Amino acid sequence: MLSFNGVLLDVLSLATLALAAWALADALIRPAAGYVAAGKLTKPGWGAILALSLVVLLLMGPMSFLGLPAVIAAIVYLVDVRPAVRGLSRGGSSW
Repeated sequence: MLSFNGVLLDVLSLATLALAAWALADALIRPAAGYVAAGKLTKPGWGAILALSLVVLLLMGPMSFLGLPAVIAAIVYLVDVRPAVRGLSRGGSSW
């Protein structure tokens, strides 16, 4: 029998895995010069952080001691770093 808590935890786990995978894939396709130009951590640095986050979420899940920092790292990349690097790769205009 399926319980609501079990299904909710499964959905949360899959959502955080998808979030971390999206952040890692996006970090790997952005040019390395964009990170430096935006004044952010380097591309290998963000790649390592996000890869480690993905491994932690795969092995331990989002509700573990290291799961929350892993999710926060992916969110920081997507909310702060990605827009800065993406804006520079487009030439800095919003059009």
